[in-house]
Amino acid sequence: MNNIEFIDIPKITDPRGNLAVIEGETLPFDIKRVYYLFDVPSDSYRGGHAHKELYQVLIALSGSFDVTLKNGKEHEIVTLNKPTKGLLIKPGVWRELENFSSGSVCLVLASEKYKESDYIYDYNEFVTYVNQL
Repeated sequence: MNNIEFIDIPKITDPRGNLAVIEGETLPFDIKRVYYLFDVPSDSYRGGHAHKELYQVLIALSGSFDVTLKNGKEHEIVTLNKPTKGLLIKPGVWRELENFSSGSVCLVLASEKYKESDYIYDYNEFVTYVNQL
């Protein structure tokens, strides 16, 4: 599917524990917002929207969860379960997060600050929007 890709997060291995680093050219955008999801019940889901301009990288810092991605014509389900793999989601992709394992934490790095007008919450509206691009 277009508009998504995996990003390798550099890791420094040490007997005292590993360290993952996000800096410089690790991401294709400057980070303007950071948030994380945690204590999500396994039968709940998050997301259920798309963005018009925002780029996001999702990282499973702990545990695992599934990300369903749709572009209006095709869909793909990706499981995130490694803190050194980021999922870059470009504008115009519908996302739903579900199947959170116990203790999972999803870190989200975003290219823009929160802006309500950038969100599309209705899937039918999303399909109309992407078909106009």
